[in-house]
Amino acid sequence: MSIFKSSSILSLWGVILLATGVALAGANFGREATPEEMAAWNITILPDGRGLPSGGGTAVEGAAVYGEKCAACHGQNGTGGPADRLVGGIGTLASDKPIRTVGSYWPYATTLFDYIRRAMPYDMPRSLSNDEVYAVSAYILFLNGLIDKEARMDATTLPKVVMPNRDGFISYWPE
Repeated sequence: MSIFKSSSILSLWGVILLATGVALAGANFGREATPEEMAAWNITILPDGRGLPSGGGTAVEGAAVYGEKCAACHGQNGTGGPADRLVGGIGTLASDKPIRTVGSYWPYATTLFDYIRRAMPYDMPRSLSNDEVYAVSAYILFLNGLIDKEARMDATTLPKVVMPNRDGFISYWPE
């Protein structure tokens, strides 16, 4: 047998033994997430309000947070800036030029809370406290004429806000 063949066979056996050892040892990547870690990422909020956290806020409180954290992108009164407008457009969806805003298009107020909590402000997502998110949500709902300025939004009251387009979406799934 030639030296080349012997070294090839020896190398092949080395690779097989190494692969067997790795397979027996297991991948051993990472670790199982703890219940606390999973709870921290379980931030799903359903349209009926399930999953909303404790806390609360009013439009009056939200105006200050909005001015500091939101107005640069969405405009001073939510009517537009570099980012989408949040206010107005109610009754325009069936027109030639629909204006899709929180007040005209979004079907649930809980979705507003969920989106702000997850994604806003754009440059620092998930940086607002629950109270700040409730307050900003209340402020945007107030600007759209959907709640009073003093109305406190929390896990009980927010799901009760009836958005103008709540029944404007068609489900393709049977009930």
